[in-house]
Amino acid sequence: MKFIILGCGSSMGVPRPDGFFGNCDPNNKKNYRTRCSALIKTTDENILIDTSPDLRQQLLRHKIKKINKVLFSHMHGDQTHGINDLRSFYINSRKQIDVYADKFTSIHLKHSFSYIFKSYSKEYPATLKLNKLPKYLLTKNKNKNVRIKSIVVKHGKVKSNCFIIDKKLAYISDVSKIYSKDYKYFKNLKYLIIDCLWYNFHPSHFNLETSLDVIKQFKPKKAILTNLSPVLDYKALKQILPKNVIPAHDGLSINL
Repeated sequence: MKFIILGCGSSMGVPRPDGFFGNCDPNNKKNYRTRCSALIKTTDENILIDTSPDLRQQLLRHKIKKINKVLFSHMHGDQTHGINDLRSFYINSRKQIDVYADKFTSIHLKHSFSYIFKSYSKEYPATLKLNKLPKYLLTKNKNKNVRIKSIVVKHGKVKSNCFIIDKKLAYISDVSKIYSKDYKYFKNLKYLIIDCLWYNFHPSHFNLETSLDVIKQFKPKKAILTNLSPVLDYKALKQILPKNVIPAHDGLSINL
């Protein structure tokens, strides 16, 4: 079973569409960041987390030939605007793909992408089936059950969902506050992948100081910083991090 960080960039990626690299060295390939999506890859299924605007590029890069389920963390454009790229998987299977979202994200998806969930003609059928995001989702790996737990966190003015896979890895791409009642689920994991936008305070994201404080509190064996803005150069950031913490880069794959 693998967890692949398909994209680790902030809302405009690195470089931004206008070519702005910020502090990032353009000669370092790890500074080229697409928007946040991730893949849970088991022997049975490929489960996608979020549909980044860069999803097509990410799927092609990793030669992903099937998507069985999609989990949405929240409603923002950098997590949803690549949703149309799932259509090719429907064309291949002729089966609607199950996608899972919370109440507010579901309302947004149905309003913004109604053609995806409603058949308008034989030529343009509904390609995705929208489901309520459950607290636990089951998949299988080598005939063993794998449980994916979703936990609500605060992300500025909206709620976001993070995902804990098999009690081993937590993926928290967009967060400004983790509620204390849920701390127990994040302690002593093998991997903690966590939002780290930049150095200064931000109302909707963890900054470096907050991310490191949370890592120190939860004590994962290894932590990986994601949702990285052009402010954060890969090499410069890595040099100041504790030994068990690294910046993410696109394509980073973790064996579970």
